[in-house]
Amino acid sequence: MTYTRPLRLLVPALAVLAAALPFSASAASGKRVISLSASGTVKAAPDMASISTGVTSEGQTAQDALSKNTDAMTKVVDTLKEAGIEAKDIQTTDFSVSPIYERKKDEQAAFITGYRVSNNVNITVRDTDKLGDVLDKVVQAGANEINSISFGIAEPEKMKDEARKLAMQNATDNAKLYAEAAGVELGPVVKIAENGDYTPRPYRAMADAAPMMAEAKQVPVEGGTMSVEAKVQVTWELR
Repeated sequence: MTYTRPLRLLVPALAVLAAALPFSASAASGKRVISLSASGTVKAAPDMASISTGVTSEGQTAQDALSKNTDAMTKVVDTLKEAGIEAKDIQTTDFSVSPIYERKKDEQAAFITGYRVSNNVNITVRDTDKLGDVLDKVVQAGANEINSISFGIAEPEKMKDEARKLAMQNATDNAKLYAEAAGVELGPVVKIAENGDYTPRPYRAMADAAPMMAEAKQVPVEGGTMSVEAKVQVTWELR
């Protein structure tokens, strides 16, 4: 019967990063292996942004509220296109018509006093330098709801690939350190597995109230940086 003698590592501070695989296929064949997990992170400034904005209008009748909302929303969309936002980057996300109820004192029954119409769109801004100007223009055009702003990377795959390379390099460097400390030689890679979600998480910021934004010449917006982290687990044969 063959067995694998556990690899003794001489670097206690790094011991948590490594785990021997005594029941792996390589170990079953009598070969010693070492398995390490490592990560790589790439940071970059966002190059695109998404704005959720819209118009809410009220009127005594549903038709009155709808007419006001249509006029205001048409102006907002026309303004966006004039600012260089393409039609493909303007998408309606929500539209609703609802009654407005009011209850008088000492009366349990509520009655309709008017109607509310809301129309919201999602805008993709592909030049973050123009984001503040776009926000200012949509508010001046009649948008009275700015729900959120999120930042993103137009081509995240490039960041993912760089993060994967860094993760693999970190794993290799640690493996070499372990092998040298244990007095053995690092052999060929037996297995590579990656884990985790590498999609950049956008920074979200709630926009200021519309009246405050309307007073500003250009809304100050900071995109900060975004990061992508890749995690890999690599197994090597030991010589």
